[in-house]
Amino acid sequence: MQDSYRRLLEQIREGRLSVEQALQKLRALPYEDLGYAKVDHRRLLQKGFPEVIYAPGKTVAQIKEIARRLYDRAVPVLVTRAEPPVYEALREEFSGAEYHPEARAVVIRTAEKAAPKGCVGVVTAGTADLPVAEEAALTAELMGCRVFRLYDVGVAGLHRLFDRLDLLFQARALVVVAGMEGALPSVVGGLVACPVIAVPTSVGYGAHFNGLAPLLAMLSSCAPGVAVVNIDNGFGAGYMAALINLSGEGGGAD
Repeated sequence: MQDSYRRLLEQIREGRLSVEQALQKLRALPYEDLGYAKVDHRRLLQKGFPEVIYAPGKTVAQIKEIARRLYDRAVPVLVTRAEPPVYEALREEFSGAEYHPEARAVVIRTAEKAAPKGCVGVVTAGTADLPVAEEAALTAELMGCRVFRLYDVGVAGLHRLFDRLDLLFQARALVVVAGMEGALPSVVGGLVACPVIAVPTSVGYGAHFNGLAPLLAMLSSCAPGVAVVNIDNGFGAGYMAALINLSGEGGGAD
């Protein structure tokens, strides 16, 4: 978004664009009204990452058009909770579209990958938590973070976690994903100095209440430095971890 404003100002300065023409372009910079969606082009300037397309509830045609409007602004496009038919449709229009099946996400890049910065860790209690964890990891990577993954180290076998404490201590921020009773974020929060973003998942048996039990357990954590996002919200957790990492705050090393 900053590049868009800069190019516009340079065109006015060089006489390649009139004030009236610039005003026309500026009307589309805050957002574009497509009727069924208002594509927020200001999001990148405000938040450091462009608007993300949440696929459920949208038609394939709507997703393609929103993606095109974002792509035309030279920003990376991320489509979350995308099924394979959505990817196939996007690939028809964007040859570089990537499908990440474990994260259930489509990525359309507009530039080469930059060198990743800092360190974000994504940790899961079990293998069943991987879809949410991969959504978090992919989000943090797209935002420019170096990401490591540490999966299936839940409280049923804590020796698996303790074997990799050296890895945990490298992180500036950790995303810890757990279903069932949701105990792992509290354990990790008691071991590390950096912030922990806890993610409850809808993985578990009946009394788990489709993610409500781990959500309440995580909200009740007595470990300092643990914050909680909504059930299955890998994107929100990855985004928050990336903001912490890129700010240079928190524990861990570069």
